[in-house]
Amino acid sequence: MIVVPVKEGDSIEKALKKFKRKFEKTGVVKELRKRQAYNKPSEVKRERKMHAIYVQQLHLNEE
Repeated sequence: MIVVPVKEGDSIEKALKKFKRKFEKTGVVKELRKRQAYNKPSEVKRERKMHAIYVQQLHLNEE
């Protein structure tokens, strides 16, 4: 359960912004979207491999 302490004088908008940030950090929406469709293990492995190659290229271009 997400608890957002609100100080006296803080606006509702500020509290909502804090709540949204905390909710985003939990990863609930990301997990829900991931579970909506089945991905074969080979597809997941391929995506991870492509991401690793992409990150490696970024690091090589940085140097």
